[in-house]
Amino acid sequence: MIFSKEKTIQGHAGAIYACTASDDFIYTGSTDKYVARWIIDQGIQDKFAIKFEASIYALEEFGNRYLVVGLSTGDLHIFDLIEGKEIKHFTQHVKAIFSIKWNSSKNQLVVGDADGNLSIWNSSSLELLIYLPLDAGKIRDIALSPSGDQFAIACQDQSIRILESEYFNEIKTLEGHENGANSVCYHPTNPNLLISGGKDALLKLWNIKSSELVKKIPAHNYAIYSIISLNNKNTILTSSRDKTIKVWSSDLTFMQRLDFKDGGHKHSVNKIRKLDEDRFVSVSDDKSIIIWRGE
Repeated sequence: MIFSKEKTIQGHAGAIYACTASDDFIYTGSTDKYVARWIIDQGIQDKFAIKFEASIYALEEFGNRYLVVGLSTGDLHIFDLIEGKEIKHFTQHVKAIFSIKWNSSKNQLVVGDADGNLSIWNSSSLELLIYLPLDAGKIRDIALSPSGDQFAIACQDQSIRILESEYFNEIKTLEGHENGANSVCYHPTNPNLLISGGKDALLKLWNIKSSELVKKIPAHNYAIYSIISLNNKNTILTSSRDKTIKVWSSDLTFMQRLDFKDGGHKHSVNKIRKLDEDRFVSVSDDKSIIIWRGE
């Protein structure tokens, strides 16, 4: 699958760090302290926007109804998108929230912060299930296994920690990346494999059961910030501080580079998110949102 730019969307006044998507909309959060919503097919902003007192570092939409917003202050806000109002505001975390993941099969919200603390919430009652001070440094990313029975977290202390989602015990620790792990993704066709990206610009493939490092690739020039899969699990994409997005086959063979000359970003690509099997969205320090389509 070869990708090209479908459209660029402008509107934020600051770097965009957070992005999530539902069927029809993209939600973005920026250092301009706004969360904005964009109509995917039209590439325009609708009337939905929320102003905060701090920068937005993490977003997660869940249940086709709720939006979770994590701020640089550690505040966690939850909005009902149908009712158009905030329903919860938590101050459990006191440092920046970098990652939020919804586990639909377990009805859980998993939240990671800059101090290496993990909070897990019931996504129906919004009650705190457990708070885990892991002392792992920044938790930059959270990946969910296909069955939802476990999740992996990328930690600044160089580790990738894997926890089961029933009692939240740590079942595996992979000594992942020099200077910190930034991104994780379960392999789209083999749930026993995990893909990670680090501040060391390496892309690594792990066998979770044996803790074996299966493959190590010098994938980018700088830190890898995001990893996703699409094209019915046949394509993997990575984004980096080096201003590029790279396209890989499911066996991590390099296929394509997307950069400024291809209509891409001028600065760090902070997050990529799947829209459907053929499209994804990227956001950047350059304040732009780009929708890409593969053929």
